[in-house]
Amino acid sequence: MTASATDSAPAAVDVFDGHNDLAWYLREEHDYSVEGLNDPSVSPFTTMDQLAAGNVAAQYWSVYVHSSITGADAIKATWEQIDAVQRFVTAYPERLAFARTAADVRAARAVGKVASLMGVEGGQQIDESLAVLRSYARAGARYMTLTWSTTHSWADSATDEPVHGGLSEFGREVVAEMNRVGMILDLSHVAPTVMHQSLDQSTLPVLFTHSCAFGLNPHPRNIPDDVLDRVPGNGGVAMMTFVPSFVSNARREWVDAGEQGTAPEVTVAQVADHCDYVRERIGIDHLGLGGDICGVDELPTGLGNAGQYPNLFAELTSRGWSQTDLRKLGFDNAMRVLDAHEDAYTAFLGSADDAPSATGGAAADAPSAVAGTAASAREDEGVAGNSASGAAGTAASARAES
Repeated sequence: MTASATDSAPAAVDVFDGHNDLAWYLREEHDYSVEGLNDPSVSPFTTMDQLAAGNVAAQYWSVYVHSSITGADAIKATWEQIDAVQRFVTAYPERLAFARTAADVRAARAVGKVASLMGVEGGQQIDESLAVLRSYARAGARYMTLTWSTTHSWADSATDEPVHGGLSEFGREVVAEMNRVGMILDLSHVAPTVMHQSLDQSTLPVLFTHSCAFGLNPHPRNIPDDVLDRVPGNGGVAMMTFVPSFVSNARREWVDAGEQGTAPEVTVAQVADHCDYVRERIGIDHLGLGGDICGVDELPTGLGNAGQYPNLFAELTSRGWSQTDLRKLGFDNAMRVLDAHEDAYTAFLGSADDAPSATGGAAADAPSAVAGTAASAREDEGVAGNSASGAAGTAASARAES
């Protein structure tokens, strides 16, 4: 008889999560205050204790800017996000440690702190400047998602009308520069054409930091099978997310129909189904987790905050996954991709010694703008398309999953 997830008690599995929107949540809900981040009434989806309960050993904190914020304003807002991450890491030095390099991640993990890296969620945030891209990388943004939910001047989004047939000529320059400086390509959110063109061009492994499998649920934000099939050849990792409408067909259909009536429940088992699907199709070495915690208002039952990753590992254990497989899913595969970029990134920095001390928890010195611009609405992680307008500076609206 197969044990249920609640009966299983696998050994603790460390997590290297691909995407958490705590910085944007703080902007929208708390005017960037970093006080009270161990209080679930202040930060319901991610507290310091939840990170510990979830065995989160490393986290890519998203430095996201809504695509209605453009040009120099987008750069300013990105630096505000970077500043927010640096401030909350510095505010909790006993729990968090700023990390830029793979060596920093290992040092933080060795002393029981959450290695805190960053990822830029949207290529429009560089305002067509490779210098701005490099400045984010120096500050510790180790990946960039090439688009968010809207097509911009050099890349097509999965959830908007295509303009470039994938990447523009400048978009291909961005890919080359990211490889050169050791900044990981994140192919969540982008059109399949961009996925394929990036895989054609990139000399280093890519990430899909928060997506699920299109073969199980045909949401445009999920990864098509023909793209998944190419991931092993690149050495990359597809990181399964917890966004309900990406996980569940029924939930996606409910959203598409206008969210009338009671929302279909989304469960840990359904997230595990995506993990099974990708493992069976392309192998365990190319699978990870990117919860998109703090990026949506609701998460699957049993995965409602950063402390509940063990519920997923228990479910997978009940399905016969080995501890080796769970460790690869949780931490090792994401770490391997970061390692693959280490030589390029440390050469770009000038020397590995340029990185801040992981054990001290200090944030890197980097330019930052003063926090406090009024928040714009975010239609999180879904089919925003042309509806993602709305001027920057409007009051925050509730996050939506599509």
